Amino acid sequence: MKTIKKDELFSNLGDFLKSKGIELNDGTYTTRIQQGCNLLADAINATQKTVSQTKVKVDTALDKLRQTIHESTAPTPPPPPKSKAKAKPGVKKPAPQAKSAGAKVKSKP
Repeated sequence: MKTIKKDELFSNLGDFLKSKGIELNDGTYTTRIQQGCNLLADAINATQKTVSQTKVKVDTALDKLRQTIHESTAPTPPPPPKSKAKAKPGVKKPAPQAKSAGAKVKSKP
């Protein structure tokens, strides 16, 4: 938004009152109204500046929140396929080892 100039609000108020048949002449009331209009213009400008800075910060925080939600709810990628060692042709696998020496072996009578 555009910033409001110091006397812009007072001149617009003066034009509005003049269209309604009230003219602001120099005097105590006029200076007080002008001071009030300047104070109001400063407050509006400061508020606009603060709102725009806050909007930037909120947007940044919202983007971080969206990213966090995305990372926590995203499906996990499939595990990499396990590669089985393929036996080379002509090479035999070693024979399984016999049972331990303490095991009883049945003999035929």
